[in-house]
Amino acid sequence: MILPTILVENARTQGRRPAVLDGDGILTWGDFSNRVARAAGLLRALGLRRGERFAVLMRNSFRQAELLWAGYWSGIVPVPVNWRLSPGEIADILEDAECRLIAAEEEFLQVLESPALSAWRVLKVETSGGRRLDYEDLLGATAPVPVEPALEDDDAILLYTGGTTGRSKGVRLSHRNILSNAWQIGLASDIRSTDVYSHVAPMFHAADLHGTMAFLMGCSHVYLPQFTPAAAAACIERHRVTVAHWVPTMIKMFSESADVACHDLSSLRMLFYGSSPMPVEWVRAVCALFPGVELYHCYGLTETSPLLTILDPASLRGCVESGNTSLLRSAGRPLPGVELRIAGDDGRWLPSGVAGEIVVRGANVSKGYLKRDSENAEVFREGWFHTGDLGRLDEEGYLFLVDRKKDMIITGGENVYPSEVETVLYRHPGVSEAAVIGVPDERYGEALVAVIVPNAGVTLTADEIVDHCRAHIGGYKIPRRIVFVDVLPRTAVGKVQKAVLRETYGASGEPGRPV
Repeated sequence: MILPTILVENARTQGRRPAVLDGDGILTWGDFSNRVARAAGLLRALGLRRGERFAVLMRNSFRQAELLWAGYWSGIVPVPVNWRLSPGEIADILEDAECRLIAAEEEFLQVLESPALSAWRVLKVETSGGRRLDYEDLLGATAPVPVEPALEDDDAILLYTGGTTGRSKGVRLSHRNILSNAWQIGLASDIRSTDVYSHVAPMFHAADLHGTMAFLMGCSHVYLPQFTPAAAAACIERHRVTVAHWVPTMIKMFSESADVACHDLSSLRMLFYGSSPMPVEWVRAVCALFPGVELYHCYGLTETSPLLTILDPASLRGCVESGNTSLLRSAGRPLPGVELRIAGDDGRWLPSGVAGEIVVRGANVSKGYLKRDSENAEVFREGWFHTGDLGRLDEEGYLFLVDRKKDMIITGGENVYPSEVETVLYRHPGVSEAAVIGVPDERYGEALVAVIVPNAGVTLTADEIVDHCRAHIGGYKIPRRIVFVDVLPRTAVGKVQKAVLRETYGASGEPGRPV
């Protein structure tokens, strides 16, 4: 089975049911499938052929969705691009992927006028209001084409990683990868064909692939161009959204916003969250905000299409109600069909309770990175994908994330996991956000630096933070320097950009108070 089979079947069996809710308009499954078939024909008319690639530079919208599905339909591989990148970074991706075309909405046309991007053809797409641009004119004049025959292991999409540990890599995901994960998520959750699924995570990020499960089930879809608490709340109320997938920073913003209380959020029944660990205090806040909602904590990566584990709602809410928060720190158990083990530095499997590298295999695991032979050989070994994440499994099979392997700090010969220190920092009532990094140190090899965002209206001191840490963790884990900032640099899906922090605070004499 390949991805466009989903649309063909949905159009055949429920062609008059709503597929897309957009403003006051509705596209049925018959409408949406027809538009995708026309968009596939348009890509061919523009000279693209099966196996070639085209870029998409757009905010979340049903038109971006139909272009991605048109790629699946035609065998022409879509490459969604992070619109927050600089022109030079975008050009690097287009060059690496050998894209022959950029489909871009009007908002980003000025970016494409940069000399770095002048070599690529552009298909202009209007996504909301205003005058109709080339895309709709061309789509209306193009006949629908049949699905291009393809193999399950053919590339369906090329997604670029966030680059939090270096230059972005193009991850090749096949029809089999994405469909397998959709089935796995469906088996582990309570998704229904009557649900309304809101696409909130940026569609250039693997987190949005979670929504493939909702396509598979025949749900209706709503697209939020950009997240704000007010916009998300209004979307839930207007379209009676029942299922959403957010990242922890979105949840924190939503729970602290004064703009959501006036909206009726009662339709929401399932909220998935993931992409980065969430402090226990934030979990409690979202449980209080959505008392009747099923919460699913997810863990995954771009390379796994995207999910590997889920902590089920009963376990999660039971922890909150009982006061036993230990399981709240868990990312749950592996999805059906996912094999997950913990490996030591020597490659041997480690027993429960011992931290090591998370290693996985399954039909949802990518075939590898584009043009990265050495990295492929390093992380895809003997059928297993070595994630670069550190974790441990308890005796019941629950996964607990420890940290990124590359983020582990060795100070004075001792291993320190930043997440452990960050967990302690979050217990301080005056700390809103925190990130811990390692920087070069002549005496200890590496020294810990804590970068902290205080709560609004709160003044913190370095001594206060150090005293708090000293009460909870060993001396070698206490940050040697405390830096107070207004915001932490984050990726589009809320992951802290620790490489940026290391670059900013890694040199001696940079802002911050030594302890």
